[in-house]
Amino acid sequence: MRHILHADFDAFYASVEQLDNPELRGRPLAVGGSAQVRGVVASASYEAREFGVRSAMPMRTAMQRCPGLLRVSPRFGRYRNVSRRVMEMFTEITPLVEPLSLDEAYLDVTRLADAEGGAPEIARRLKRRVKDELGLTISVGVGASKSISKIASDLEKPDGLTVVTPGGEAAFLTPLPVGLLPGVGPKTQERLKSEGVQTVGDLASRPVDWLVDRFGRNGAYMKRLAMGQDDRPVQTDRDTKSVSSETTLVRDTGDAEALHELVSRLSRDVSRSLERRDLRGRTVKVKLRLSDFTTFTRQTTMAEPVQAADEIAAAADTLVKAETAPGRLFRLVGVGVSGFDDSVEERPAQARLPGL
Repeated sequence: MRHILHADFDAFYASVEQLDNPELRGRPLAVGGSAQVRGVVASASYEAREFGVRSAMPMRTAMQRCPGLLRVSPRFGRYRNVSRRVMEMFTEITPLVEPLSLDEAYLDVTRLADAEGGAPEIARRLKRRVKDELGLTISVGVGASKSISKIASDLEKPDGLTVVTPGGEAAFLTPLPVGLLPGVGPKTQERLKSEGVQTVGDLASRPVDWLVDRFGRNGAYMKRLAMGQDDRPVQTDRDTKSVSSETTLVRDTGDAEALHELVSRLSRDVSRSLERRDLRGRTVKVKLRLSDFTTFTRQTTMAEPVQAADEIAAAADTLVKAETAPGRLFRLVGVGVSGFDDSVEERPAQARLPGL
């Protein structure tokens, strides 16, 4: 029987800012760009969340929902330093650590559980150490699989500890909203609800053929997770799937020259990141968000793997031009490369650029 922990910082960026500046503690806080330059919320304190402020929300909307909201600009160097320290703590417990982002990771403690008083006790000691040494709180889920532990870590935030004992997965999952299941995004959740599927138990009771007919291969995957079946291992070496860079514009634009210059700059950012990692990719993609917040991606497959900025820019520019039309304004543009050449050995990744 496996024992997997999912450890997740609570409101990571906001919590670090409140730790460093006592005047921010206990007050509604958002980390992100200014509302005057179309900024978005990167992290919101729990005090701000009580007003409905959430990450990825336009800062202007956040300010409207919470008139007393304090805003600070992100300090990613500081967050990376804290992340490195906590990841070192994780690896001191077990070498089987799979970082998911700066603020969360899976830990496989199967080999330690019997000798260390069980996985829940390991989780308690980890939480105490993070609090004592970093002054921050993490929420931890304990389960026999990655999906169970991740769901569990979300249920009692902040500073939570939720333990799902082996054999208790079905009882744990059945009453939960279906949207808590990994891989069930807002659109899938709405579609499931329209079919009368409200809970994970509802999903588990549906025939796999019914799900595959509506959601393809993802339907079978959702069925397995809803049944508590997840044998994915904790992966200590996670391959980079894509490298990308994006920006939100100060003013919406449909100007072809401005979009061309923006694509060129973003392509240079991506190229530099690819060079650092010694990566080349066959797929160039763009992410576009219109003035009405409609967001979509377009991509093209190259004949040969690319790394050079001009090659990336040429492909991305063609994709963007195909989406321009009179009166169509863009508020966000992103450029990315994926489909990396397997013959190129990847070097350890540096800070990940914003994903597409």
